[in-house]
Amino acid sequence: MKKLLLILLTIFLGLTTHTAIAQDKNDLCVGDYWTVEEGYQKLKEFAGLWNDKASWEKRAEQIREHLIKGMKLDQMPKIKGNFNPQITKSRKMDGYIVENVRIESFPGFYITGNIYRPTKVADKYAAILLPHGHVPDKRLTEDAQYPGAVLARMGAITFAYDMVGMGDYRGITTHYKNPIALLLQTWNSRRVLEYLLSRPDVDSNRVGITGGSGGATQSFLLTAIDSRIKACVPVVQVSAHFFGGCICETGMPIHKGPNFQTNNVEITALCAPRPMLIISDGNDYTHNTPKVEFPYIQRVYDVYDAGYKVENAHLAAEKHDYGHSKRVYMYNFFAYHFKLDTKNVTWNPTVDESFVTILPGDELKVYTPENPRPANTLIGNEAIIKYLNLK
Repeated sequence: MKKLLLILLTIFLGLTTHTAIAQDKNDLCVGDYWTVEEGYQKLKEFAGLWNDKASWEKRAEQIREHLIKGMKLDQMPKIKGNFNPQITKSRKMDGYIVENVRIESFPGFYITGNIYRPTKVADKYAAILLPHGHVPDKRLTEDAQYPGAVLARMGAITFAYDMVGMGDYRGITTHYKNPIALLLQTWNSRRVLEYLLSRPDVDSNRVGITGGSGGATQSFLLTAIDSRIKACVPVVQVSAHFFGGCICETGMPIHKGPNFQTNNVEITALCAPRPMLIISDGNDYTHNTPKVEFPYIQRVYDVYDAGYKVENAHLAAEKHDYGHSKRVYMYNFFAYHFKLDTKNVTWNPTVDESFVTILPGDELKVYTPENPRPANTLIGNEAIIKYLNLK
């Protein structure tokens, strides 16, 4: 694993010839940057930097500022609205509707995905973002379709969207070779959030996000920098020693800088005091979450007198995935905090997903011969980087 990460990092550094995006590899924390023991000791050091709400909030602001500057989010275009949404296909299912959708991220760059929404009429719905992990067509798989449909049937509008270079992005940008993939994904997540908030049928006080693995990274990153996310469920990713194995997680200097160091545990803790459920397992780098990562995060919540708002579901006998056994924890979490209607699904003995119609991947694609890419689409990493003109 480490050898593969080093190869990917070498490729990445070799590609960053554009002066605006070149990174010093010493500023990057990649993969198993620390050992388990080192991660544990670093959390002890971080804990010594604050001891009450005021000192934590000073630390939190430092982390948040470093995230924004490290991924160059502060240099992105100042865009309000202008989503130009296009629904290319819509199907009514058993208690929910599936739509293929495209929205504009910035001129020439589009976000592709699927919206799942309830058939039951209401004035306002909760809304939940569903970023995914590192599988090329993950949005098109059953693991991505189940949460969208179940949450929709319970009364939430969900938006499952492609990660950069995956799904309908193929041929537009290359995921593992795009030096600003982290920036683009986080920017896209924020644009999805803003699109959902722009809808008159969305309740702005009930907007959440959840994803597994790389989707969890997007979940806690967006939650850390944007208070409009009201609840978060990162799955199998929050680790004290592992920083993420993809360029879209660690290809830009968000964890380290001159006289500064943090990790994903502290970034995740920026959710406080908003509700959060951290799901971990025994067969990956979240093995020690109940004993190492979760206590640190809970201590942060305690300075807000909000320890009851953060939970950890640890599945010690399971591996790195976002399967049914993990999704049911998430369903109950959002049902409780967003007042979703659990009577709209059956329990056998927990949430039964069998009502969901799993559609073939081609049915969920946005770009088809009948609905081609917009003519102004920026094609290739260099074209995207050139347009943004980052410093």
